[in-house]
Amino acid sequence: MPSPSEFLPGTVSLVGAGPGDPELLTLKAVKAIAAATVLLVDDLVSDGVLAHARPSARIVHVGKRGGCKSTPQAFIEKLMVMAAREGEVVVRLKGGDPFIFGRGGEEVEHLREAGIEVQVVNGITAGLAGLTSLGVPLTHREHAHGVVFVTGHAKPGDKGTDWQALAATARDAKLTLVIYMGVASAEHIQQELLTGLPADTPLAVIQHATLPQQRHAVTSLGQLRATIDREGLGSPAVIVVGHVVSGIAALEATEPVVRTA
Repeated sequence: MPSPSEFLPGTVSLVGAGPGDPELLTLKAVKAIAAATVLLVDDLVSDGVLAHARPSARIVHVGKRGGCKSTPQAFIEKLMVMAAREGEVVVRLKGGDPFIFGRGGEEVEHLREAGIEVQVVNGITAGLAGLTSLGVPLTHREHAHGVVFVTGHAKPGDKGTDWQALAATARDAKLTLVIYMGVASAEHIQQELLTGLPADTPLAVIQHATLPQQRHAVTSLGQLRATIDREGLGSPAVIVVGHVVSGIAALEATEPVVRTA
């Protein structure tokens, strides 16, 4: 296993590019990007992040977006193995954090099975950065004793999240829910969560977190789908459900509900 500070030929690093703002990259991520001779880059990685790559680096875009034509996961894994075996310094650059809905676990397993040295460089996940950009925490001693990161997008053949059970747990344990990839199935999620949470539960939808084009809407669980439709919000976005969101509502009491951050 390479040293955590080294990025060597024939190795692969899974690097979290953070939520979008290049100033939120970790120092280790910047070092990894600068050392790479080959970068396999997700769609949600901004140009400002790629500015840290060396001019001679080969950048391969391997986008994976829900509802869009995506690069097959097996092909991405094959590219990583091939490049590493050719002696390249390989960086798999992912939006957010590789181990939070980034399929990083699958890629680590595949690389290790192929005998490739792999390390992971964490990045700030959008669920944290999005709410932080609005000046509100995910946890609060009075409003939220914990936080759950959950995907709203189930893989084919999987029933996905038991939203009714999650709603009851969030209510009883005072948890904030952070839902990734949930815009497309927002109506279903809303109806299921309403079985355990009141319709007036505060909620925020944050699109393009930390980027110049960031937009957000503050609403209630009972108005989730209607708000998304009315304001034209779409992916990539995170949906945050819980009483911590009431802090945004208080900050925006004299402002429009939807604005650009």
